[in-house]
Amino acid sequence: MESSTILAKFQADLSQAKEHFVSETNKLRTGRAHPSMLDGVMVEAYETMMPLNQVASISIPENTTIQVSPFDANNIEAITAAIAKDEQLGFNPVDDGRVVRVPVPALTTERRQQIVKTLGEKKEEAFISMRNARHDCLKALKESDANQDEVKRAESQVEDLMTQTKTAIESLAKEKESEILTV
Repeated sequence: MESSTILAKFQADLSQAKEHFVSETNKLRTGRAHPSMLDGVMVEAYETMMPLNQVASISIPENTTIQVSPFDANNIEAITAAIAKDEQLGFNPVDDGRVVRVPVPALTTERRQQIVKTLGEKKEEAFISMRNARHDCLKALKESDANQDEVKRAESQVEDLMTQTKTAIESLAKEKESEILTV
């Protein structure tokens, strides 16, 4: 395999790790309501487990409330139960027969600290994924039929890409942390 192909795959792996980190941090609560807070909720509808966004539309009528409007009114109880069952969210949904309203309570200082800790775990998961991608890339470079100079140049590019992606993830994490800690 050619070194440019190996580097392209490595770059794709790094951007995938970054995108995954962003999608995971979007699920973390901040002080205000956001539709992505309910992304991980699975609802039992039509005798199968389905993501919430496939059985209902999610909107934010005000900063502290998420409104879930089921496409089929028969699923309203299952939606309410699925949201209440997700302990990581800690929400107490209320349905009025037509829509489910999910009040987003203000975060306590203790809860904010727990969310920041979870953010740190998500950041570390991204770094582990990046290190694994770097390991695979360096191994592939050494096994390639490229000459020593080409391999050294590619290894230097790998480290530059790692540094850039790590800096970007740390910056995103800092922004999210300040967003979480802002009262």
